[in-house]
Amino acid sequence: MKRPHVKRLTAFGVWDKLKRALESSFANESARIGTRRGVVAISLVVASLSIAGSAGAQQSGAAQGVPAQMVVSVEPKHGHELPTITQQDVMVYQGRDRRPVTGWVPAKGSNAGLALAILIDDGAGFSLGPQLNDVRTFIQGQPPTTLIAVGYMQHGTVAVAHDFTQDHAAAAKAIRLAQGFSGAGGSPYLSLSDFIKRWHIDSAIPRREVLMITSGIDDVYSGTIDNPYVDAAIQDAQCSGILVYAIYTPGSGHLGHSFFRTNWGQNYLSELSEMTGGEGYYLIGPQAPVSFAPYLKELNAQLPNQFLLKFLANPQKKAGPESVKVTSELHDVDFVHADKVCVAASPGQ
Repeated sequence: MKRPHVKRLTAFGVWDKLKRALESSFANESARIGTRRGVVAISLVVASLSIAGSAGAQQSGAAQGVPAQMVVSVEPKHGHELPTITQQDVMVYQGRDRRPVTGWVPAKGSNAGLALAILIDDGAGFSLGPQLNDVRTFIQGQPPTTLIAVGYMQHGTVAVAHDFTQDHAAAAKAIRLAQGFSGAGGSPYLSLSDFIKRWHIDSAIPRREVLMITSGIDDVYSGTIDNPYVDAAIQDAQCSGILVYAIYTPGSGHLGHSFFRTNWGQNYLSELSEMTGGEGYYLIGPQAPVSFAPYLKELNAQLPNQFLLKFLANPQKKAGPESVKVTSELHDVDFVHADKVCVAASPGQ
């Protein structure tokens, strides 16, 4: 009689144990689910904070930098009319990094000020003479917002014939024939560097530009590639924000009709003007151009289509030139500018 009772007790005990095991299992599973939900919730919060922090850091980084500025010429690819270009249309890259644009205004109205130096090689040949009236006409056709200076490059310096003035008639009268003997010009690139270093900065005049009239032949440097005086003149112009334009005219003496030296002289002028945001004209051989008028007309058309660009550059450990590229999603215009701009060192360096 006791064995069935024992069996019932055993069965009841097994069921009780099973019930307790199931209850414990459910409790543990609920705890695990709760824990997973908590972990997921915490993970979501951390991820959100990380994303927000990352975005904040990116926005903060994008707004950091040192101020830099340059003059940009805009040329239409088709026709003569420029489309409207806003600050939001302009993109600036320093190397591969896009930098914030802080200013983009046309060089017009109160921002139209231009100081234009016309530097003539004093070693130029006799073929320059017939072109001088074109230069005088160009000077007298400039707007009142343009100051003109006239100088003659000789022996690595510039002899200023007339300092910057709004009296364009007076500046035009300072134009004269070059001395025209071999060696009088020396190195036009040493002369340009010397002139830039002595050029007084006036904050009221946002643009500074140079028109060089020269063969480009360097009587000082006897090499070909990597002329150090050309490189120095380029960096001096870039760090001063000066655009350099150049019109070729033959030099005097033997070097003036040396195809080899003329070819390198024109290469130097092309490099100088290209790297500083200007343009070189009539770089097609040793012969003299028929007239300067077409090139001066082209320059006259470009000057009103210039903009003053400001952006925040990424500072480096040492101050110096940094490669920049100005572009836009507007595909019917070209942006012409110096390929480098001098950037201040990082604060604290």
